Amino acid sequence: MADALNIDKTTTALLSMDFQNEILANFQDPQRAALITQASSALAAARKAGLAIAHVLVRFQPGHPEVSPRNMRFSDAKKANRLVTGTPGADNHPELGPQGTEPLVTKVRVGAFSTTNLEVLMRARGITTLVLQGIITSGVVLSTVRWAADMDYRLIVLSDCCADPDAEVHRVLMEKVFPKQATVLSAAQFAQAVE
Repeated sequence: MADALNIDKTTTALLSMDFQNEILANFQDPQRAALITQASSALAAARKAGLAIAHVLVRFQPGHPEVSPRNMRFSDAKKANRLVTGTPGADNHPELGPQGTEPLVTKVRVGAFSTTNLEVLMRARGITTLVLQGIITSGVVLSTVRWAADMDYRLIVLSDCCADPDAEVHRVLMEKVFPKQATVLSAAQFAQAVE
């Protein structure tokens, strides 16, 4: 599949999403270590190829004023005082953070485009293809695939650079849901395609 995949390096961006310490804590080694290794290798391949890269994080102000009591997804984070701006748990894992001028986009909802300026950043660069890696598969990855597909981006999802606490949900999304709107590749296939 990667052999036939034509990636225009001038119009492609890699989005690295929610690789935050508190979110990575949902996964145990060796899965967490493998995920960090794969995502780091995809970032390295994208940087070597000269692709645009953006990092997306979910962060809240102290007290979580952005979280409604009706928000089922983030109510637990509010109760546990998690993902607060300026705390180590809300930071990117050190191996997966921005380098140089790679932008860091902060959101207060699930999808990478919701509550952010990501679309403006992508449009300013002339980006038409997005390569997605992130956690959690059924959270930020799914929401971003749906939103970006509706905005007519060409999408690539890196299967081994995403994870979900429910392995079956991850499998179904990668094998049955995402292929309807995106090309699903491994980190190695992506690296080969952008060499």
